[in-house]
Amino acid sequence: MAERQRPIEQDPKVRCKNFEAVEENFTEEQAQTEASRCLNCKNPRCVTGCPVNINIPAFIQEVKNNELKKAGDIIRKSSMLPSVCGRVCPQEKQCEGKCVLGIKSQPVAVGALERYVGDNTKAEETKIIENGKKVAIVGSGCAGITAAADLRKAGFKVTVFEALHEFGGVLRYGIPPFRLPRIVLDRELDALKAMGVEFIKNVVVGKSITLNQLKDDGYAAVFICSGAGLPKMLGIKGENLNGVYSANEFLTRVNLMHANEKDTPTPLKIGRKVAVIGGGNVAMDAARTALRVGFEEVYIVYRRSEAELPARLEEIRHAKEEGVIFKLLHSPYEILGDTEVEGMKLEVMELGEPDESGRRRPVSTGEIVTIDFDSVIVALGTGPNPIIQKSAESENLDLETDKKGYIIINAESGETSIENIYAGGDVAPVGTSTAINAMGAGKRAAKAIIEKLK
Repeated sequence: MAERQRPIEQDPKVRCKNFEAVEENFTEEQAQTEASRCLNCKNPRCVTGCPVNINIPAFIQEVKNNELKKAGDIIRKSSMLPSVCGRVCPQEKQCEGKCVLGIKSQPVAVGALERYVGDNTKAEETKIIENGKKVAIVGSGCAGITAAADLRKAGFKVTVFEALHEFGGVLRYGIPPFRLPRIVLDRELDALKAMGVEFIKNVVVGKSITLNQLKDDGYAAVFICSGAGLPKMLGIKGENLNGVYSANEFLTRVNLMHANEKDTPTPLKIGRKVAVIGGGNVAMDAARTALRVGFEEVYIVYRRSEAELPARLEEIRHAKEEGVIFKLLHSPYEILGDTEVEGMKLEVMELGEPDESGRRRPVSTGEIVTIDFDSVIVALGTGPNPIIQKSAESENLDLETDKKGYIIINAESGETSIENIYAGGDVAPVGTSTAINAMGAGKRAAKAIIEKLK
């Protein structure tokens, strides 16, 4: 059997200075060689590992036959975002993680094959039979655009409301273009617009318009997928100093507002040495972006060892190749400085017994070290923005939330405590926070809405 194919990558010394895509697509020969590795299992575990249940063996078989249109049609029955998912989904923990080949060898490169198909095919034109009913979607990220596609195919007039001035949600403001080129994202959104999905930007639902007003405007159902944009901070001395950013702010400034470019209305102070706190994909994105905007030394500060890093292995490898320094088993203790960041005290950690996550718990050794930094980026995750929840309360709507502010939903349908109001994605999480899980939430909500309103 052939070895697993690898996309050609930019040289790390070159790519760490630009925002161009790190990887090229498979060539036709690579795609067919990789497709030939698939065992076409009778009980394909890879499909069970995919939150939207793409028929993976079937589309791979069509790639092997060089029938890309058929492959694209198979994927798009389950996912309207093959070019996106092929680039940003954690395949090693999902479809590829279930691949039988991975037991003794390297799993089939499902993600790279999906991206290849997505980039080389277009969605079929869908004949829409209008049903005369309207659905509002709050947020244009993964969950929103997935639900929009399914609802539009079912004949609903769909309007997507976006709070920001560009569409795509976290795919645009959170994921850097070297991982997800903007031309790819725009192409996927254009396909939805061609289907008749209406997109309206600069509308903050809960401020610009309320849930009751949407109902009064004739929307039979509302799907809330506004994401989780409230950053979690460290809670230590010095985190209010100039030069401390949340990863959300840092990435949004660069990805959406072009803060790294000249004459930008939202400039970014570029220092020499930055610490990125955290070990997930967002931390890797922030660290690799910091290199590209001009920081000379970039550190990942993480309180556990490398084995516990939650980021994708590919992201970690790329970060290391590009020169990111990993300061493992260190935890932030205090950020130093008068008005500007001048350094950070770090607590040296060791690993103890496993915690509720199954990972070994970091325990302080009592040792403190001090390192000079002039910037700090905090990438410890985000919580739900409370705007819609507070607006619902002021309207006397009983929108139930948990103690952290996440909207409580029926896990099967996505319906909230208010009839015909649904929620999904990071504002009402079920499972881990990934693009494909958000898409799964969008599909579940769309299916429930269709069944409820038909």
